[in-house]
Amino acid sequence: MLSDKNIILGICGSIAAYKSALLIRLLVKAGANVQVVMTPDATSFITPLTLSTLSKRPVLVDYFIPETGEWNNHVELGLWADALIIAPASANTLAKMANGQSDNLLTAVYLSAKCPVYFAPAMDLDMWKHPATQENVQKLQSYGNILISPGKGELASGLYGEGRMAEPEEIISFITSEIKKKLPLADQKILVTAGPTYEAIDPVRFIGNHSSGKMGFAIAEQFAQMGADVTLIAGPTAQITNHQSINRIDVTSAEEMLQACLQYFKSSKACIMCAAVADYTPANVSAQKIKKQDNDLNIELKKTTDILRSLGEQKRNGQILVGFALETNDEEQNATEKLKKKNLDFIVLNSLNDKGAGFKTDTNKITIIDHNLQKTTFELKDKNEVAQDICNKVAELINK
Repeated sequence: MLSDKNIILGICGSIAAYKSALLIRLLVKAGANVQVVMTPDATSFITPLTLSTLSKRPVLVDYFIPETGEWNNHVELGLWADALIIAPASANTLAKMANGQSDNLLTAVYLSAKCPVYFAPAMDLDMWKHPATQENVQKLQSYGNILISPGKGELASGLYGEGRMAEPEEIISFITSEIKKKLPLADQKILVTAGPTYEAIDPVRFIGNHSSGKMGFAIAEQFAQMGADVTLIAGPTAQITNHQSINRIDVTSAEEMLQACLQYFKSSKACIMCAAVADYTPANVSAQKIKKQDNDLNIELKKTTDILRSLGEQKRNGQILVGFALETNDEEQNATEKLKKKNLDFIVLNSLNDKGAGFKTDTNKITIIDHNLQKTTFELKDKNEVAQDICNKVAELINK
C-alpha cells in the first residue's frame, strides 16, 4: 500500500521522537519515499543526522539553508506528498495546526498540503486531557485530518494513562488500513492461479510446459494494489510476490492445483485462472528413475481433471470466473467455445502467432471476450499493463 508513496514525516519536540527512527525504517521498508521535516525543538530530542541516514534524504528544519542561501519550498513539499504523518505531534504543534499558525517549516507544510494528514499525539496525561488540547484535536478532525489515537501506559513524567504515541507498527498498520478502505477492491477476496504444472514421470523427470508465471503474478500484484485480499496458487516458477496482501500457495501438479482451487474458490468473489495446467498426466509414475534402454519408451497418459470446468459448475450467483485461452489456430472460435462450455464471465485470448505474446515474454497482446460475446482487443503491452486491463474488467463486474 505504501510502495512508491511520497511520505512527509513531521516530527515535533517530544520525548517520543525516538520512535520516529523506527517509523522511518518501516516506511522505507514498505517502499515509501520518506522526507523528514522537523520542528526546531524536535532536534533537541533526536538528531537530524540519525533521521537523514535512515530516510536517505536531507532532513528539513528551517525555511532557509544559510550555507547555500537556498530555501525549502513548503508549497512544493505539500504538493509532492501523498501523505503527511505528524508523529509525534506535540500539544504545541496541534494548537498551531488547529489555528492556522505557521511559524516554522512543518506547520507551513501542513497548511500547504493537499494530501491526507495523519497525526499521532504524544504528551503527558494532563496535557492530553486538557480541554484546549481536546478542542484542538476535534478541530483538526473537522478539517479532515486523521487522528491516530495515543495509547495508555507509563509516561515520561511517571504518570500512567493516555498520551503515549502509538507504536510505529501500529501507525503503519493504521495508515495502510485507511488507504486500503479507499481502493476499488477493498477487502474483496480474489483467487488467481499462475505458472505451469509439472506431472511426474519418475522422481527425476516430468511433463511440463513453458509458462513462466509472469502474467498470473502481474495480475495478483495488480489486484493487491487495488485493495483485494489475493490468494495466489502458483505452479513451479521463479517469480516472486512483493505485496503483503498476497497469500501465495505453491503447488506442483495439476491435482495439487485442483485441490487448492477447490479449497479457496468458495470464499472468493472472483477467480482468474491464468495457470497453464496440464491436460494429461502419466497414468503410472515410476518410484525409481527410469533407466535408458535400447527400445523406445512409451508413456501412457490419462486426462487430468478440468479445473476451470469444475469451478464453472460450482460458480454461485455474483461470483466471477475468468479463463485464459492461449491458441495457435482458430483462436476466436476456440476461445468462444471454452467461454461457453466452462461458464465463464469472460475469457482472455492470446495467440502464439502474435509476436511478443505468450510464454516467457515481458509483453502480451490480448483480446477479452465477455459472456455476451463482445470483444475488446488491446495492443501489445507490458504484462503489468495487461494485468491492469484484466483487473479493471473484473473490478467493473464486481462493482456494477
